[in-house]
Amino acid sequence: FSFDAENVHHLVINLLKFAKPLLLLRSRFYSFNSSDKKRLNTKVFGINFPNPIGLAAGFDKNAEVFDQMSSLGFGFIEIGTVTPVGQNGNPKKRLFRLVDDNAIINRLGFNNLGVDNAIKNLKENKNIIIGGNIGKNKTTSNVDAKNDYLDCFTKLYPYVDYFAVNVSSPNTPKLRQLQETDELKKILIPLISENLKRKSKPILLKISPDLTDESIEKIVDMCLKIKIDGIISANTTISRINLKSDDVLKNEVGGLSGSPINKRSNDIITLIKTKSNGKLPVIGVGGIMKPQDAIEKLNAGADLIQLYTGFIYNGPSFVYKIQREILKTVN
Repeated sequence: FSFDAENVHHLVINLLKFAKPLLLLRSRFYSFNSSDKKRLNTKVFGINFPNPIGLAAGFDKNAEVFDQMSSLGFGFIEIGTVTPVGQNGNPKKRLFRLVDDNAIINRLGFNNLGVDNAIKNLKENKNIIIGGNIGKNKTTSNVDAKNDYLDCFTKLYPYVDYFAVNVSSPNTPKLRQLQETDELKKILIPLISENLKRKSKPILLKISPDLTDESIEKIVDMCLKIKIDGIISANTTISRINLKSDDVLKNEVGGLSGSPINKRSNDIITLIKTKSNGKLPVIGVGGIMKPQDAIEKLNAGADLIQLYTGFIYNGPSFVYKIQREILKTVN
């Protein structure tokens, strides 16, 4: 934490590439017996997940270290957000640690090497469950956004197990306007139509925690009507309520993740489950900073959970600790 956050992230990615053989040995050391593995197994939207803990999008943007992250205990890896064409994202400095709040602010802006580069890496995948988080390029207007999502969808289709449609990042101008139900349909219905031509893979919608409850209820109704397979709750927030960090740091532009978002994420999960009568699967993400936070997400109604900021703050043993906590609560 003494060094620039984004530089450290790139260093970690490179170290993970180098340390792949060691991580495979570590995975054996931290492995569970067959009975515990069976208890951790979770089936959601037709996919058998080895455990319900996933790596959230944003860490492995270019699908470079999904194998290594699986060795650290993650049951599934969500790569991306990927866009049709590679882009640099927003100007640096754009990643900030709020240590006093157990939080991170980022305004990266979908920096990635493009969908074709991700596919090149995913061709090496053997049996790890991969989610493809897809977005639009910054230069693509909202009117044409559906084409970017469809392009990523069709190209990634053979290489991922499910899709996450990201219209909720606060770091791409006007992107969140696409969360209006009429705009969402323009993106989602073409994806569903394309999906029906194939074997059909789950399509999930990642939403913002800054939406009103009324807006979320409308989205739930739409998802049920057009048969979207699930919702990811939630992306980062632009809210800065009750933060301890100094004003300069906490008022950096970007999306806030970590502890401050935990309660809102849980409330949204419960709202989705209630509004859908339990029919809509939810991946709960946001503010899992200790094992008990993961249990609370599951108790709120999440079918699966994802980590990012909590993993950064707690280190590589965090997934294993959460697995052990989950095993205490399941039969």
